[in-house]
Amino acid sequence: MTKPSMRRRKGAPFHHSPEAVTRARENAGLTQKELAASCEFSFQLLCDIEAGRRNATPDKLRAMARVLGCAVSDLQPSYGVTRLDDEPPAAMARQAS
Repeated sequence: MTKPSMRRRKGAPFHHSPEAVTRARENAGLTQKELAASCEFSFQLLCDIEAGRRNATPDKLRAMARVLGCAVSDLQPSYGVTRLDDEPPAAMARQAS
């Protein structure tokens, strides 16, 4: 069974905020290549996500948030999309202990 495509309609809002992804990556002290490798997707895809040329799917947002140590909602715009209310990884780790 093939996975349905999650293509964004032309003009539809992004699932992420390109500026927020870049800011979170820089705050974590990672290069684009380091973040892409840690998330197990291509450097070109990350470049396109940060430049606003491609949409970051919810799974990709979760992977980036996990590596960057932030909440998924920190990588999303404040309006226009359904927010993913994932908790930050640190909060989940505290609850598990």
